[in-house]
Formats: sequence, C-alpha cells, structure tokens
Amino acid sequence: MTDSKESIVQTKAFAFAVRIVNLYKWLIENKVPVKIAEQLLKSGTSIGANLEEATGGYSRKEFAAKVGISYKEARETRYWLRLLHATNYLTDQMATSMLTDCEELIRILAAIQISSQKPTA
Repeated sequence: MTDSKESIVQTKAFAFAVRIVNLYKWLIENKVPVKIAEQLLKSGTSIGANLEEATGGYSRKEFAAKVGISYKEARETRYWLRLLHATNYLTDQMATSMLTDCEELIRILAAIQISSQKPTA
C-alpha cells in the first residue's frame, strides 16, 4: 500500500495538523484549559499521522484499520472544536473555518474507508 507521492488526503491532513498546532498555541496563550487544548492537539495531529502509517501498511487490512483510526480521530477533533466553540473559547469565524476543514477530512476518510472495504477483483 505504499505510494511515493503524497495523496490529496495526506496533504489536507498535514495542512490541518499545522492549523491545529497553531490553534493549540493560541489556545494556550489565551488561557484555555490545558487538558482540552491537549486533547485537540492529540486528536487533530493524529489524523495525518495515522494516514502516514496507513500508506506504509503491509496489507489492505492494515491500511483499512489505520484509515479507520484516522476517521475516528477526525470525529474526535470535531467534538473538541465544537466544545471550544460552544464554551466561547473559539469565535464563530474560527470555529467555522476549522470545522469546515475537519468535516472535509471526515467525508474523505469515510469514502476511503468504504472503498477500502470493498473486495478486490
């Protein structure tokens, strides 16, 4: 399942991770509870990390498992972003921007999960 060229989803996941790291720094500077900021950092950066592992997987089954973890991490990230917004730590504009990117990753990962579970011919 290795691929020498980075896929679109890997590129998007990496860019999202960069945004998450920058948001984490901003949250810490703005005195957001550290535990919440750390949860967001962990789940938001884990999406791309698990995709990298998926790409280096030895089998289709391993690939599908790692993509599944990426999907779960993206959903968890969406939860933390929604919580930060609902508790007024993120402005509407910040939340909308981050959630839009997160939702896109969730949709892409869901589609990859579905296609990776189809039997090969």
